[in-house]
Amino acid sequence: MDGMRRRLLTGALAGGAAMAVAAAAQAQNAGQNNSEAENVQKALEDFNGPELNVTPVGEDWANLHRYHVANAGAAALPDAQRRVVMLGDSITDNWAKPQFSDSFYADNGLIGRGISGQVSAQMLVRFMADVIALKPRAVHIMAGTNDIGENKDPYDPVATTNNLQAMISLARLFGLKVLLGSVTPATSFPWRPSIGNPHDKIVALNNWLKSVATAQDCVYVDYWPALATPDGGLKPELGVNGDAVHPNKNGYALMQPILLAAVGKALAG
Repeated sequence: MDGMRRRLLTGALAGGAAMAVAAAAQAQNAGQNNSEAENVQKALEDFNGPELNVTPVGEDWANLHRYHVANAGAAALPDAQRRVVMLGDSITDNWAKPQFSDSFYADNGLIGRGISGQVSAQMLVRFMADVIALKPRAVHIMAGTNDIGENKDPYDPVATTNNLQAMISLARLFGLKVLLGSVTPATSFPWRPSIGNPHDKIVALNNWLKSVATAQDCVYVDYWPALATPDGGLKPELGVNGDAVHPNKNGYALMQPILLAAVGKALAG
């Protein structure tokens, strides 16, 4: 609490000092005495003393730095090489890696913007920088696994669907076609065993995605028929070293024609 009060105090002092400097500069420009500006400068020197310095936290919560440099290069690519931005979490992040998909992304004009562990709120924060600024024709959004997995907060389906709807609305506002990838099947999350079987939550979120796709002229990309067991888990032979959540190369090979068919449908409209 003391640290919070100190940050608020120093913030208020900085704001007041800045306004005073501006006022003093205006007075000086009007030909008035500059003694006030000198006094303010002295006050700022005192303010910057070590006892009042505040070290910035510098937390990049949404990990905007991950693709900051790459985005400049991607935005300059020919249209055919940036047809679709693939936004998502680790399932999308892995998909772009050569060991999982060879040159599938480059061959089909896909730009990977997945970040492992992310929830939908983080994707929404970076949507402008990692999607809109690249000016693709479409965006493929795959989000929800880590929301349900409670990577940041207890799962709130209303908050998650609000985040997804906001991304859909932003994409449509900027003229992008929207593909909504189904949350991939899982009956457990190894990193959060206390949640139990997430199957029903995943199915409910996928049903919402499917209904929104129909209502808002998006394309729902259903990976379940290729990946799911009868009980809603990821087929064991399609998981990374038996992983119950993340597809391996064989899993992505089954997902790829489903994606390409959906991209063709979206861009034909």
